Amino acid sequence: MITLVDVLQRTTTFFEGRGIPTARLDAQLILGKVLALDRVKLYLNFDRPMSEPELESIRGLVRRRGEREPLAWVLGEKEFYGRDFLVGPGVLVPRPDTETLVEVLLRELATGTGEPADPRPPTYIADVGSGSGCIGITLALEDPNTRVYAIDASPEALEYTRRNIEKHALKERVAALGGRDLAVPAARKIDWVVSNPPYIPAAEIPALAPEVSKHEPRLALDGGADGLDMYRRLIPIAARRAQVGIAFEVGAGQGAEVAELLATAGFPAAVHNDLGGVGRVVLGRRPAP
Repeated sequence: MITLVDVLQRTTTFFEGRGIPTARLDAQLILGKVLALDRVKLYLNFDRPMSEPELESIRGLVRRRGEREPLAWVLGEKEFYGRDFLVGPGVLVPRPDTETLVEVLLRELATGTGEPADPRPPTYIADVGSGSGCIGITLALEDPNTRVYAIDASPEALEYTRRNIEKHALKERVAALGGRDLAVPAARKIDWVVSNPPYIPAAEIPALAPEVSKHEPRLALDGGADGLDMYRRLIPIAARRAQVGIAFEVGAGQGAEVAELLATAGFPAAVHNDLGGVGRVVLGRRPAP
């Protein structure tokens, strides 16, 4: 008889052999996913016999994680800003760093009461490179006055955007659009352009963890030789459309250069730090007329 604790121990050992630094935690989360048990209940059920269908489901997920596929892909979801987002192959896994971009922009928005009688006109946000949709969807959930265009050039990523829009019941306020840059009809208003673009210098990608370098989409990672290619491309386009402001996530040490690019485009900008003290967000506003 194979028990839950047997599977947990064997999976942990297997993951350790594959160089996974969080081997036991990953094993717990995979077993918990298959058995619909949280970590406390796993420990309370160590002697539980495992059925063959359960073992087969676990083996499939363990094989994937053993190939260093991102754990979030294996589990099928990732928490972001306190909510679960569907993720899988072809879409960038949401990072905690990106929550800083949401927090900074929420402070800039006039949040209002959130009631149906809120007198403010809607705020229109273009989320460029939406991926899972976590940025635009979170903004829409946190501020009911927002309307979001979620844009991605990758069909695989855009499918996850659509699925998460449906998951969070936002089809009336968030639209998924395929295309590069600002694939929003010219007649449509855009108040803010927000983006977490690819910003990793190309030469640094091979040295990253296998979960990133071998699995996550290159389109969402590769920022060119210095990591700033997408900013140079997007800022002039965004500056022509954004009526209020532009906000970006940036890599460590990139804040000053991106702020200068925004200022040159007519959007004086400031750099905002994440919880680790790293300049993580650059936000620029169009000067008042």
